[in-house]
Amino acid sequence: MEHIIKYFCNLTDTQKEQFKQLGEIYPEWNEKINVISRKDIENLYVNHILHSLSIAKFLNFEDGTNVLDFGTGGGFPGIPLAIYYPNVQFHLVDRIGKKLRVVQDVVDRLSLKNVTVQHGDIKEVKGKYDFVVSRAVMTLDEMLPLVRKLIKKDMHNAMPNGVICLKGGDLTEELKKHKDVLVDNLDVYFDEPFFETKKIVYLPV
Repeated sequence: MEHIIKYFCNLTDTQKEQFKQLGEIYPEWNEKINVISRKDIENLYVNHILHSLSIAKFLNFEDGTNVLDFGTGGGFPGIPLAIYYPNVQFHLVDRIGKKLRVVQDVVDRLSLKNVTVQHGDIKEVKGKYDFVVSRAVMTLDEMLPLVRKLIKKDMHNAMPNGVICLKGGDLTEELKKHKDVLVDNLDVYFDEPFFETKKIVYLPV
């Protein structure tokens, strides 16, 4: 929890309590369902919550923004971002039902009114969104044909609508076809060793 406060010092008491509860709810569920790797659950705040919040360092979502979290898994990056942006709408989608049971429980227990959850394929998603976010779900070449039609044309944020992905490792081969792509190294924002190889990849659509 101290890692969150270290980098996000403007949190309300409600947000602090919600982030604190994540540290109780996820380990509780992990005893029943492997939401997060058993070896990694002790690193929940840095490797999952803070990692998700790195998007907020890259781009500050304006109130009223609609965000689709594609392949949310256990709720990352969507849940931490929804706590941080209570006036932004998040739609979390995944094909794995048991993980979405966890996500829905987190949403209910934290009373996150700005989050909706959908069990199913990305092709079943309706509506339009300002941004699609994801965390190491698939390559951009695989992802773009699936989400392009879901992204609004009009914009009201500081950057054009598009795709924001959290990735790691050498992305040279994956990104060489995309001339408009912007890559941000997360070790610019965070001191922890985990972030040394982590990146945000943004592509306007």
